[in-house]
Amino acid sequence: MGQTGFEIKPFFLSSKQGSLFCMYLCPTGGTTKGSILYLHPFAEEMHKSRRMAAIQARRFASEGYAVLQLDLTGCGDSIGDFGDATWGRWLDDVQCAYTWLSSNTTGPIILWGLRTGASLAVEAANALPRVASLLLWQPVISGDQYLNQFLRIKLAGEMLSGGQAQSGTRDLRAKLEAGQSFEVGGYLLCDEMARNLAKIKLADVIPPCPVFWVEVIAGEGGEVTPATQRVVDAWRTRGANVSTRVVAGEPFWVTQEITECPGMIQSASEVLGA
Repeated sequence: MGQTGFEIKPFFLSSKQGSLFCMYLCPTGGTTKGSILYLHPFAEEMHKSRRMAAIQARRFASEGYAVLQLDLTGCGDSIGDFGDATWGRWLDDVQCAYTWLSSNTTGPIILWGLRTGASLAVEAANALPRVASLLLWQPVISGDQYLNQFLRIKLAGEMLSGGQAQSGTRDLRAKLEAGQSFEVGGYLLCDEMARNLAKIKLADVIPPCPVFWVEVIAGEGGEVTPATQRVVDAWRTRGANVSTRVVAGEPFWVTQEITECPGMIQSASEVLGA
């Protein structure tokens, strides 16, 4: 596949909430094949995956796509603190970024998301006009399960610092339901965001456009997880066009050290090229 040069332009995008930091990668010397909007994952997973997102964005740009990487409200260098973030605000951020791409680029627009960013992309696509396709990297399928996993980070921290967890996930969720906010792994989790996360049920949100779903597994030659297959089957039953792929590698969004997954990069370029 031919390679092309590209420029990287950081800027702040004005939104209802305030300024959103963006990194725009624009091919030089010709017409773009289309545009890609990247939606990052939740909390520390965002920082663990920044390198992979940057590598993939550069790969896409070298192949002729314009790529917009967006820091959602309360994340990275965008307006607000993490405790200010809500799912509704993030959907507004996606709308704002999509509008900017529509005004400044030509060709089809693809939403590309990782983990909660993939779940956000599926929901956003139903509210946006003419999304060409979705590229989903390891989507969060059940927000309820994901929230419990996130809260266990706090319990683990309590055990490390005090020798014993002061509460369980059920107690922590009760506090959130009562309107309390608290820190989890250095991120302030508010009650509204917790409710937003718990409501994610990906099987119930039918994508309005073709979907390319890519999953990382430990070894070669595997298949998507049974949980993923159930979502894919539910989508296909209701008319969605879904393709799945698995690649061997490590879950780079949660590894202790910053990790790359070359198979994910190659697979993403192949599915878009096809």
